[in-house]
Amino acid sequence: MPPNTTASTGQQPGKSGRKKGRKARLIVLVLVLALIGGVAYGSYWSISTVRASFPQTKGTLTLKGLSGPVEVKRDTYGIPQIYASSDADLFMAQGYVQAQDRFYEMDVRRHMASGRLSEMFGKSQVDNDEFLRTLGWDRVAKQEYDTKLSATTKKYLQAYAEGVNSYLQGKDGEDISLEYAALGFTNDYKPQAWTPVDSISWLKAMAWDLRGNMQDEIDRALLTSRLGPKQIADLYPQYPYGRNKAIVQEGQYSELAGAFQQGGTNGSSGTNGTSGTNGTGGTSTGTASGASGTGGTASGTSGTGGTASGTAGLDSQLGGLTRVLDDLPPAVGVNGDGIGSNSWVVGGEHTITGKPLLANDPHLSPSLPSVWYQMGLHCRSVSSTCQYDVSGYTFAGVPGVIIGHNQDIAWGMTNSGVDVTDLYLEKITGNGYLYDGKVKPFETREETIKVAGGSPKKIVVRETNNGPLLSDRDEELVKVGKKAAVDTAAPDRGDGYGVALRWTALQPGTTMDAVFAMDKAKNWTDFRKAASQFEVPSQNLIYADNENHIGYTLPGRIPLREESDNGSIPAPGWDPEYRWTGYVPQDALPYEYDPERGYIVTANQAVIDPDTYPYTLTADWGYGARSQRIADLIQSKIKDGGKISTDDMRQMQLDNSSEIARLLVPTLLKIDPENKDVREAQKLLEGWDYTQDADSAAAAYFNAVWRNVLKLAFGNKLPKELRPRGQCLWVEPVNTTGPADEAEKVRECGQRDPDRAQPDGGDRWFEVVRKLMDQPDSEWWSTPKVGTRPAAHDRDQLFKRAMIDARWELTAKLGKDIDSWSWGRLHRLFLKNQTLGTAGPGFIQYALNRGPWELGGGEATVNATGWNAAGGYGVVWVPSMRMVVNLGDLDKSKWINLTGASGHAYSAHYVDQTEKWADGELLPWAFSDQAVEKSTSDKLVLKP
Repeated sequence: MPPNTTASTGQQPGKSGRKKGRKARLIVLVLVLALIGGVAYGSYWSISTVRASFPQTKGTLTLKGLSGPVEVKRDTYGIPQIYASSDADLFMAQGYVQAQDRFYEMDVRRHMASGRLSEMFGKSQVDNDEFLRTLGWDRVAKQEYDTKLSATTKKYLQAYAEGVNSYLQGKDGEDISLEYAALGFTNDYKPQAWTPVDSISWLKAMAWDLRGNMQDEIDRALLTSRLGPKQIADLYPQYPYGRNKAIVQEGQYSELAGAFQQGGTNGSSGTNGTSGTNGTGGTSTGTASGASGTGGTASGTSGTGGTASGTAGLDSQLGGLTRVLDDLPPAVGVNGDGIGSNSWVVGGEHTITGKPLLANDPHLSPSLPSVWYQMGLHCRSVSSTCQYDVSGYTFAGVPGVIIGHNQDIAWGMTNSGVDVTDLYLEKITGNGYLYDGKVKPFETREETIKVAGGSPKKIVVRETNNGPLLSDRDEELVKVGKKAAVDTAAPDRGDGYGVALRWTALQPGTTMDAVFAMDKAKNWTDFRKAASQFEVPSQNLIYADNENHIGYTLPGRIPLREESDNGSIPAPGWDPEYRWTGYVPQDALPYEYDPERGYIVTANQAVIDPDTYPYTLTADWGYGARSQRIADLIQSKIKDGGKISTDDMRQMQLDNSSEIARLLVPTLLKIDPENKDVREAQKLLEGWDYTQDADSAAAAYFNAVWRNVLKLAFGNKLPKELRPRGQCLWVEPVNTTGPADEAEKVRECGQRDPDRAQPDGGDRWFEVVRKLMDQPDSEWWSTPKVGTRPAAHDRDQLFKRAMIDARWELTAKLGKDIDSWSWGRLHRLFLKNQTLGTAGPGFIQYALNRGPWELGGGEATVNATGWNAAGGYGVVWVPSMRMVVNLGDLDKSKWINLTGASGHAYSAHYVDQTEKWADGELLPWAFSDQAVEKSTSDKLVLKP
């Protein structure tokens, strides 16, 4: 099902593709013959069609609309550096060059963002398009372009689009990309012209994947079908502020006078005078405390089978929504507990150069090509007519640079995780919905979905005052049961509640303005002003400059809620008390500048301690395992006056240390397994330093034990909506009041995509287990006997069972001889072409995909090659790029991409950085004119 950027887990590409019909098998035959050159026609394809789309990178080309010549200098990895004499020429050339390398990727992503995948891939994408049209990203993007963005930004977007369209002019699909040639066998799709709105829509897609705690909100509600409030609280512990430090420790949130009383930005949401959170301070517990009345006490030792009164309807709705989200293609990454990013900056007093060093490695789903595109944008002479001299990472389809540096400053990003989405239950009555005791009419619009090879489909999108009704997009969402997780004052359920989404990105914003402003910022003041326009998605921004300053700022449009609503579970849409009351004022958002400790770390941990801050930013931070490890590594380097180098920063990015192993292994070594084979595996942990290198047998065994601990203690007790597809269990019926006889149990199979199932093993689960380690008799440690595997009634018995299960799991996967075990054999990365490489014909998948690579690293480590413990050991998210900026000498900065510059499958630059990325290497990053010229391999001149 195109497109899907999530890597497979431990399978050869193509082995798990969906069954195709007779027509698809015919396509396989034709394309295979074509690609391998088995016949004369195939020979023509293998040479002519493949090479037809390769870009011209040398010589001279005419580009209508330029005001002067532009040079495109590419290094030996095909990374372009563009030189122009006006801003418009610079961005026009950027559009042309990105289209040369990546237009097919750009085209797919704009069709996703606008809900038009069916135009390219046919009826299989209609459901996705319906959901995406309901969200309406492209409509909001058009509103941004028409009403929010500056005239200068519009000019740049138009220039970029002109560059893309100049590349497309006169070309057929097969001249642009091999994938278009393949699509030509199934439909007559032809690429259309690029528009400025296409670039803005892509930013909406990025924001969707970084949307915050929406999945946690769904999960907490679904958990009420089998767990009670206390048990759910166990699974969402409070953030450990005393152990894992927040980002902002010495910083400020300036100009707060009046903010406590006003509650929102001026003019926001018409809520002048509302109080917001009014100093309540802090993240909530993140538990289901808001679900009073949901009831449910887990029975016996299994933790299942509670009385889930009031939850059936919500389960049906949110379970259906989860399945829609599973099927929806991710734009830039998996949205889940385990995913995150690292960035940190070290001030000059602690570096060898005497100037700051800044590192960044965003963690996203692996995709081919990589979501990032490296390039430099250089004005030959920086002036009022040509203002940019910037280099770094951007997205194909978006002008400017998103992360990188200019001649004065450098910056990086990690996802802040602040709560910018809320789901609302809506009481639907006829053609309207209930709000504040009255029925209000829906806002509606009709959408027509064009389908390649089929008839168009019309849908009606309905919206409440909280946002679009997502429940209209899936049949299960409207099969609402008799009870829902609401209090006794809720309106009659009738046929069931709808589910609406309120999300900050569904309002027009100014993020595109922020990108261009950051690219030309010269100092902290400029950067903060630019960042204030970066409304969606909210990101942690770190900063350094060549005047030896470092900083952090949190931008974003962050909603305020009444004290009764912490945003952790779906809210009653009919109750005005649960409406947003405004937004946190921009001048009240936390920041740090030149902290005394001399460094700043952001890795998705809490932004600020709630005891020192008046606003609730979210109930669902990352739990700080990576951030605290990075801080510890920095402190170990700078103690006693030590200095940090660029290579030290690189080595930190590759740190494989496992915090959960450090916690559990001492206890595991005290256990006395009777079986000699299990004891043999246990000995691997003796003397292990907790690093997860690819060749480590100890890391393989420990992670298998960890996976089985999670499954036995928690996974088998979760409702089917959270468990991975294919995992079937005999469980006690939901409506029982006590332990059921074996004959009364029912068979339930998991429903969630394995890459998004729970328990995923991220650092939230680290914290869950850490708190339970001091409760060896907790009911969570109980698990029943299965076959010859013993039951467990306490912590150590469950650990012993997990050690047994892990031994036999690895015996099946890696062989009985533990000398042949290694973490890398389990923990493999496959790179898949985003469309035909995920669900296309098998032989085409082999042609377009690459891998596997055996990797070190792991879950919630600094080298975050993430895996989902509920689904398997395969790599499902990665450091999508790595960079280290040296403000002392920008030409000594380093960078690497996950794949390569090119999206063309047979280009030399398709995956030419991947091997070095896997080995932890970084490439030289030339910036000055002299360094770029010295590194240039190909030079193309674009003339008017």
